[in-house]
Amino acid sequence: MKMKRFALALAGAALVPYAAMAQESDLAARFGAMPGIQDISISPNGNKIAIIAPTATGQALLVVDRAGDSTLKSIMRADRKDGQLTACVWSTDQRIVCTVHGIINDAGLLLGYTRNLAIDADGTKLVKLTARDSLNAQGTMQNGGTVLDWDVAQQPGTVLVSRQFVPDRTTGSYIGSDAKGLGVEALDTVTLRRTIVERARQDAVEYISDGHGAIRIVGSQAIAGTGYLSGRVRYSYRPLNSREWAPLSIVSVEGEGQGFNPYAVDSGKNVVYGFDDKDGYQALYSIALDPSLKKELVLARPDVDIDGLIRIGRDARVVGASYATERRTTEYFDPELRKLSAALGKALPGQPLVNIVDASDGESKLLIVAASDTNPGMVYLYDKASRKLEEILPMRSAVDGLTLAPMKHITYKAADGTSIPAYLTLPVGSTGKGLPAIVMPHGGPSSRDEWGFDWLVQFYAARGYAVIQPNYRGSSGYGSAWYQKNGFQSWRVAVGDVNDAGRWLVAQGIAAPDKLAAVGWSYGGYAALQSAVLDPDLFKAIVAIAPVTDLERWRQEASQYTSGALVSRFIGQGPHVREGSPAQNARAFKAPVLMFHGDLDQNVGIGESRLMRSSLQSAGKEVTLVEFTGLDHQLEDAAARKRLLSESDAFLRKNLGL
Repeated sequence: MKMKRFALALAGAALVPYAAMAQESDLAARFGAMPGIQDISISPNGNKIAIIAPTATGQALLVVDRAGDSTLKSIMRADRKDGQLTACVWSTDQRIVCTVHGIINDAGLLLGYTRNLAIDADGTKLVKLTARDSLNAQGTMQNGGTVLDWDVAQQPGTVLVSRQFVPDRTTGSYIGSDAKGLGVEALDTVTLRRTIVERARQDAVEYISDGHGAIRIVGSQAIAGTGYLSGRVRYSYRPLNSREWAPLSIVSVEGEGQGFNPYAVDSGKNVVYGFDDKDGYQALYSIALDPSLKKELVLARPDVDIDGLIRIGRDARVVGASYATERRTTEYFDPELRKLSAALGKALPGQPLVNIVDASDGESKLLIVAASDTNPGMVYLYDKASRKLEEILPMRSAVDGLTLAPMKHITYKAADGTSIPAYLTLPVGSTGKGLPAIVMPHGGPSSRDEWGFDWLVQFYAARGYAVIQPNYRGSSGYGSAWYQKNGFQSWRVAVGDVNDAGRWLVAQGIAAPDKLAAVGWSYGGYAALQSAVLDPDLFKAIVAIAPVTDLERWRQEASQYTSGALVSRFIGQGPHVREGSPAQNARAFKAPVLMFHGDLDQNVGIGESRLMRSSLQSAGKEVTLVEFTGLDHQLEDAAARKRLLSESDAFLRKNLGL
């Protein structure tokens, strides 16, 4: 039976020709709409699919039974105020396990938490899987558990899940417990029966299973007497048929990281795959889980980091690795998948990037997403037996019918002659000359931009702007030398590269000199603001979303959390702290500033934007701050994103004289 393409009524939109839309206000609504598919999973037998989709007030969990009437049904809704569904995965052909992430404001201190729940495919038997806090608990259980293994031998529906243990005040009695730290349980998702597999360890931060019910790796990170996490994680492994731990590696979690960082165990080969340095670039290695600890290079490149490990199936089998040059490339180790990926990439429209996102038991059926710069993505179901590829659902139906702008990889010269990689997107149908233009630095800074669909970029291109996205020095993915100290300690280099992107646009005739703006999110917002400190005359308007604005204030905010010492060392000490803080240099600004920030932002507190507003106002500068109540760093709300797009567009047009 051929599966029809379902219409996601929760996030869909009618098709409208691009030409009719380009000047209409609802363009912001269409690009600002949340992805229609936020997570997708296939049942073990391959007959059912579960989808997390957005609603006006949160999310819905949808299920389709391909062996039944093939109707997409909503079985559960989650309001944003109660947390966000981040993943929903089948534990059996009938049972679904979902993870919820939320944020609470505890007397001004924002605390994130996760909880797991389970529900049947028909919407019945909804229960919370995360163990309840004791009424006498001496602390708050923020970590509600991570599913480590879906394939516990001979126990259908039982998963291995990490659990945060919190001691209670009745310690010493028959009902009390002094267990503290992270442990592992085998949990029956139907009966809720729990069996402790790994006792709680106060220093444990990670466990890795072999995909078949055995914990083979543990990572531990000491907490200093000050209460802060150390900067190193020690990994240990278990040899086959042993309960004893033996040393594996030590990893620095600061900077670009040093030391072998384990990610996945292959039980058949008795090795663990992970990443480590090779000649200044991150490479993929395997290490034998026996006393020899034989280390072998699996994949490396001399120009970029290997930064993705591809795993599929219920046992999370390692099938390949990926890296990004001009475009992301996946190298499959599995010959069958290598051949399939290449064939699909050529056969599908636009030769998109093809990613396997889930698989049924035995990998007989695969869920695949194909996407490109001008295609937000389509989900397909591939049946290996029949070699049949079925179109399921679009990732973003709200932009269906719009002609999107191609993204082109380019390089430009920085002031010191260094070639900076970047992506350039020009409005469809434009001459590519004398345009209003936006320099859009990415967040992180330990991140990078890649070729593919970007809703911010596409909106601005649809409104007539040229957009350049520089992978400035300080970005990750290009090796340790490119990363430098990081984008804050080396801010002059990173922000200098951002400004040089704007100068290049003008020099090439792409941008009109008086119509150049900077727009950024998170670190990108910081870089957009700091660009005005480095060169006040370059940009005529600045839009900063959830930006860091004062490095010392950010250090003090982080001091309330166990990661405070790591953040402090990341920021560093010295003159760059004040010189690299936009809020401390407000008098340098000439361009007007527009900021957006959510009041539940754990990454960058909203106080950063409020301080920037106050500093600019005190200096007599033009500034506006838009605050979003109940939203975090990502502003994952269609109404908020629509407002962000429409108001930033109006702001840019006013100040660029459009």
